[in-house]
Amino acid sequence: MSAEPSWVPVLSVDEVERNGVTLVRAAGRDYIVYDAPDGLYASLAYCTHQGALLRDGYFDRHLIECPLHQGCFDIRTGEPKGAPATRPLRVVEVRTRAGMVELRVGPGRSQAESAAAGQTE
Repeated sequence: MSAEPSWVPVLSVDEVERNGVTLVRAAGRDYIVYDAPDGLYASLAYCTHQGALLRDGYFDRHLIECPLHQGCFDIRTGEPKGAPATRPLRVVEVRTRAGMVELRVGPGRSQAESAAAGQTE
């Protein structure tokens, strides 16, 4: 039985990279917080193709491009928008509260558990 996701503060609003990406850690996993024109979004930090860190990729409005093979994802939905990425990026809910950015995340898993579930992290 898994625990329900909960809201976890990850950084202050002032620490968010404006119009960019910020790497954070919550519940034992790395996430990226994206500052898009219409608000904040978040996803797991690694590309689903070969696990490259998306923080190092090119970010433009609602698309993040993997720095390794240039696969693209829509940060609002996680949908892959360009090859070689074919598996969706896992996105999580984001909110701001009392000057903090919070992510709605579940408990962390080991890399072996994530691999068994088919998620590159």
